[in-house]
Formats: sequence, C-alpha cells, structure tokens
Amino acid sequence: MKYITAYAVAIAAMFAFMTGAAIAASDAPFEGRTKCSNCHKSQAKSWKDTAHAKAMESLKPNTKKEAKVKAKLDPEKDYTQDKDCVGCHVDGFGKTGGYSIDAPKKPLTGVGCESCHGPGKNYRGDHRKAGQAFEKSNKTTPRKTLADKGQDFAFEESCNACHLNYEGSPWKDAKPPYTPFTPDVDPKYAFDFDKMVKDVKAMHEHFKLDGVFVGEPKFKYHDEFQASAKEGEKGKEE
Repeated sequence: MKYITAYAVAIAAMFAFMTGAAIAASDAPFEGRTKCSNCHKSQAKSWKDTAHAKAMESLKPNTKKEAKVKAKLDPEKDYTQDKDCVGCHVDGFGKTGGYSIDAPKKPLTGVGCESCHGPGKNYRGDHRKAGQAFEKSNKTTPRKTLADKGQDFAFEESCNACHLNYEGSPWKDAKPPYTPFTPDVDPKYAFDFDKMVKDVKAMHEHFKLDGVFVGEPKFKYHDEFQASAKEGEKGKEE
C-alpha cells in the first residue's frame, strides 16, 4: 500500500509541476520591445517600417477614413481609448506587464516582438545566458529551454486571434469582441498565415542567427528564412 501511495504522490507532484510550468508560461509578464531590440537591432529597425509597428496609428481620429466607413466605424472617433479595439494594436493588452489604456507605454505600442514570440520576462534571462555561453565556448542550448519559459515558436494562433476573429470566421476560436474588418467588407482582409508570415512588409526582414539554440520546437519556416537571411547588426543587452 505504501508503494501505491508513494507512486500516487509522485504522479501528483509531477502533474502539479507540469501544470505550474504551463501556467507560468501563459502568465509570463510582458516587458516591451526595447528589451528585445537591444540585441536584435536589425530586426527592430526593419520592424519599424512595417504595418504592425504603426498599428496604433490607424486607431487615431481621421486616419484610414475609407476603411473605417466601409467597416461601419466612425472615422472621427478616437479608437485608441476603445478596449474592444486596442488589443490587436498593442502588445499584451489586459495581461501582466502589457499595454494599458490608462498608463500607455511606448515600448508596448504597436504589434511588436512579444505579440508573436510571447511575453519575454521569463525567458529573456535564459536567452542572454545562452548567448554568453555560446560566445565564450560555442556551447549551444536546447531551444526547449526558451519554449518552457513561454517563448512561442509557432505563433500562428496569435495572428489568428486578431486577423481571423470575426463572425463567421473559419477559425474555431473566434469570439467577441469581433473585428469589423472582414473579407466581406473587403477581400484584402482575407488572412492566410502561410502567405503573410513571409511578407517582410508585414513582419520584418530576417537576419542570420548565430546558432545559439538547437533542436525542437522550431518555427516551421525557420530553415527557409535562414537560408536567405541577411547579415545583421549585432547588439548586446543594455
């Protein structure tokens, strides 16, 4: 009997650990893109020219007038204060450390690094240490180390949550508040992740990585992107 009890306790402890890890990853605090761009300088510079970087601008009064009228919105209204709109134009709205309407922070304005790659507070330290180890002795680190701390290596669902979140969407997790910008309003709002993720005007250009991290999980287009990636400017955390 004592062996059964010990086994049950061990299973419960393992489940609690795994559940705790999942909760920790999902509730990880956002930090803002400044922390990322200190090292990923080239990616950050490229991102600044994208529509994602300027996402908050479209919520301001008298911007994108024609598109707003077609979607039955008021083009003169300031939607930067509308909680039903802001979430898809900033990083981490309504989440720990994320963007707040009452206390907006510039490094969280726009659709930045953490909207796709996950809130960075929990994994950024591991990222830095791995980089230092690689620089010192070419020691690589399992990519799973970052995934376990909340870095997202798929991020398709994060994109769907905004681009496919409308009534009648083919995305099964669509729920209110819905986006009014649907394919019925304008065909340009039809969203194909596999196509759009390769559009550097929407995302950012890709730059060669040093090879610090190895193994799975790995973004499905990682190798394709790296095959044609540019040499980037190297930076260090400040």
